[in-house]
Amino acid sequence: MVIQDPAVAAVIQMNSGADRDANLAAAAALLERAATGGARLAVLPENFALMGQRETDKLQLAEDDGAGVIQDFLAETARRLDLWIVGGTIPIRAEGDATRVRAACGVWDASGRRVARYDKIHLFDVDVPDARGERYRESATIEPGEPRAVVVDTPCGRVGLSVCYDLRFPELYRALAAAGAQILCVPSAFTERTGRAHWDTLLRARAVENLCHVLAANQCGAHPGNRRTWGHSCIVEPWGRIVAACEDVPEVAVAVLETDAREALRRGFPVLAHRRLGADATH
Repeated sequence: MVIQDPAVAAVIQMNSGADRDANLAAAAALLERAATGGARLAVLPENFALMGQRETDKLQLAEDDGAGVIQDFLAETARRLDLWIVGGTIPIRAEGDATRVRAACGVWDASGRRVARYDKIHLFDVDVPDARGERYRESATIEPGEPRAVVVDTPCGRVGLSVCYDLRFPELYRALAAAGAQILCVPSAFTERTGRAHWDTLLRARAVENLCHVLAANQCGAHPGNRRTWGHSCIVEPWGRIVAACEDVPEVAVAVLETDAREALRRGFPVLAHRRLGADATH
């Protein structure tokens, strides 16, 4: 696909709760703002349709692959707004396991057709080191996806897909870059504690080491179940500079992705071609 000029992208920051329909309405309004701002590609956060009281709540809203209220919403909204949408994550039923879902990140083109799907592979099974004793066990309700790099052509460039906790595993992003990614999408629900400590650092590192733009859409604020997320969704350019950002409220950040500057940087600073360990570099 030919990159359209200007390549304008948006990240959508939400404070999703336990009401799916209210969350979808909020997402629609923010996506409309992104489209009005000139975006051709918009990224929703992880769990944009539901941040429930319990981790098991997502099982009640699980959809079959290719059919369901959330997937229909994304297809219809993409078509109505003439906008490519990276659909955060959607709970898609796992085959043969009624107790778990896949955290599926799909991409819908401007005609409303889903053109890619990536299932989160790294699951957040951690005890967060803070006074509140936060404990997460995603593997109890989420089945990990197959470990593979998913890259898709969009009007803004070749997009590599990832989700939230994946951000701590640089080998995934190197594989995405080797597969031709020029943009790395990171829909997230980063906790307040881990986000305050590591969010910007990790996002900028992934941009710099892969010479890619990074589109990071995060949840923000307080959610049911006493969970708090960090917000600060942002767009990072390949030299590590944050070129657009949100604070800690639901909003949209929009930026032009300087594609010519990115490709000139890759030619003059060919770090991807200088690899000595791992898979052969393709750039």
